[in-house]
Amino acid sequence: MSTETRNTSEDQAIPLASDRVDVRGPRFAAWVTTAVLVLVLLAAAVSPVAAAVLIALQAVVFAIGAAAGPRRHPYGRIFATFLAPRLAPVSETEPTPPLRFAQLLGFVFAAVSLLGFALGSTVVGAVFAGFALFAAFLNAAFGICLGCQIYPLVARLRRNKVHGAVRGPSVVTQASASGPDAPAAVSAPN
Repeated sequence: MSTETRNTSEDQAIPLASDRVDVRGPRFAAWVTTAVLVLVLLAAAVSPVAAAVLIALQAVVFAIGAAAGPRRHPYGRIFATFLAPRLAPVSETEPTPPLRFAQLLGFVFAAVSLLGFALGSTVVGAVFAGFALFAAFLNAAFGICLGCQIYPLVARLRRNKVHGAVRGPSVVTQASASGPDAPAAVSAPN
């Protein structure tokens, strides 16, 4: 696992593993995404075609982030090139897999929004752009990444599916009928 140290100040700089990024990068990307999605919603009120073009461009950005990760994300590159060198040393990092998953969710919202605009349903386009805007703003303003919060659950479900079964509490309760012929309660172990 390769590492690099951001910012040359030796005071409090921490090395960045290849699977971790400075938390300020994704927050910057979320602010830019928020601005783009606000423009999408404003454009939707005037020109659904313009809104479709803007959301298509944002969908491409989300796709790059999901496929290539935050280091190759267009807004992440802007952050790394122009802003990171001017900021204090990295003091907090976060793992990249949840960020990639969050970008995938953003892509899904943007793709559905684009389909809505393309098929003439401005309401569907605006609602799904609004969902993406809500998630981006939460991350930008408060550091709450919805996709990152959902990621552990999805990773666990995928891991259990690979092993052949989804584990968890499974209880079948006794049917409403009572008596000797009624089925007994069944409980599967965890």
